[in-house]
Amino acid sequence: MPTSLFRRKAVEACQADADRSEHRLKRSLGVFSLTALGIGAVIGAGIFSSPGTAAAGGGSHVAAGPALVVSYLLVALACGFAALCYAEMASMVPVAGSAYTYAYVTLGEGLAWIIGWDLILEYAVGNVAVAVSWADYFKSLLAGLGLHLPGWLSTTIDHAQKTPGLLESAPHLFGVPIVLNLPAGLIVAVLTVLLVLGIQESARVNTGMVILKLVMVVGFIGVGAFYLRPENWTPFAPNGLHGILSGASLIFFAYIGFDAVSTTAEEANNPQRDIPRAMIATLGICTVLYAAVTLVLTGMVSWRDLGVGDPLAKALQSAGLQALAGILSFGAVVAMTAVLLVFQLGQPRIFMVMARDGLLPPWAARVHPRFRTPYITTILTGVFVGIPAMFVDINEAIEFTNIGTLFAFVLVSVGVIVLRRTDPDRPRPFRCPGVPYLPLLSIVSCGVLMAYLPFITWMRFLVWQVVGVLLYFLYGRRHSRLSASRAEEVTWTPTTNR
Repeated sequence: MPTSLFRRKAVEACQADADRSEHRLKRSLGVFSLTALGIGAVIGAGIFSSPGTAAAGGGSHVAAGPALVVSYLLVALACGFAALCYAEMASMVPVAGSAYTYAYVTLGEGLAWIIGWDLILEYAVGNVAVAVSWADYFKSLLAGLGLHLPGWLSTTIDHAQKTPGLLESAPHLFGVPIVLNLPAGLIVAVLTVLLVLGIQESARVNTGMVILKLVMVVGFIGVGAFYLRPENWTPFAPNGLHGILSGASLIFFAYIGFDAVSTTAEEANNPQRDIPRAMIATLGICTVLYAAVTLVLTGMVSWRDLGVGDPLAKALQSAGLQALAGILSFGAVVAMTAVLLVFQLGQPRIFMVMARDGLLPPWAARVHPRFRTPYITTILTGVFVGIPAMFVDINEAIEFTNIGTLFAFVLVSVGVIVLRRTDPDRPRPFRCPGVPYLPLLSIVSCGVLMAYLPFITWMRFLVWQVVGVLLYFLYGRRHSRLSASRAEEVTWTPTTNR
């Protein structure tokens, strides 16, 4: 096996790369802004859309029913284990790159490349799903205002094929119907421009949107509590543990994003202190909100009737609160916009760090001389997300995102155990408790959730991995900075440091 797969990058080298003037990002984020970024990434489709499908079931997933609240708590527990592992790594290696960087300093270049490749699933592919969901809520909001986009200009080909007469009414080019989800592409384009202009400006916009959507969520809980019907909670778990775990594997998407905070480490004022605090605060706040919303939602409406894209609005409508349902649709649009913003922020920074290491072309590491943002990779991410968002189905994107993120969580947890053994004396401003047992719990819990994903998702994931490995051997392995400069290389094999 090539030794390049196990060569590790020194933590000091990671910090030196971040401090180089041509790569340096602007430090301007405190713990409040970082927590707002985390909440902005997490509170989105997972609270405004996913609870309906997970509770009612559908496709390859069986219904969780009112026990969906248990699904949320189980996923929160799994993510909590992973978050503590992320927090230790982020405090030790306070640079951008998230799980990719952590894998590089602990597990070696080969696994670092794989995890960087998988993070594309979490951020870029995940944002495709969010953009599609945003477009659905945006169309609902326009409809509430009496405005309607042409069907062929606001849907995907998959949905158009299931809608009688839609393909026939669409314009044709060389005999092929033109069908696209234009709103999904446009919102990605707008946010890409904002992210190029600067991190501080983006953070301010995000904070405003987070405050607004928290008001919406808390308002739904407060109002909905007066319209509860306890009989709707019976049976509580219609499909038992199988339904709960099936729901958990689907709504895991709801928690994706807390780790996006770690991608901004080079823009945090005090990353060793603030990044761990922000990630843990994000997870705690969002878990309480998810549990409360799920209980109120399934108490207002029978879980059997929640298989819709806007379950919270449906619950308010069933209570005769039409005006509030319309306001909630506006809140959902704001919530999805914040999620898109944070995910679009994270992906370019991972590309940037991989390029600094030589695993991607050098132009991907360029920082704008005025705005101090990774503008080339930000624009490319906008293209890679915006174009597919106009054509793909949301459910496939969500499942593909989940498996890539879970795998990243597993590798970060392994990294904590490895680094405790290979570099026990390195300062750790935040220490994950209960090592190695808590990281092992993270690995097992993430593995269980992965096991409940559909077989087709596993097959697509394996194909994705094969493509990534080929790219590494064709380009990354030969252009790696560790390969070009042996003085920077640290070799590690499974028999080292025993």
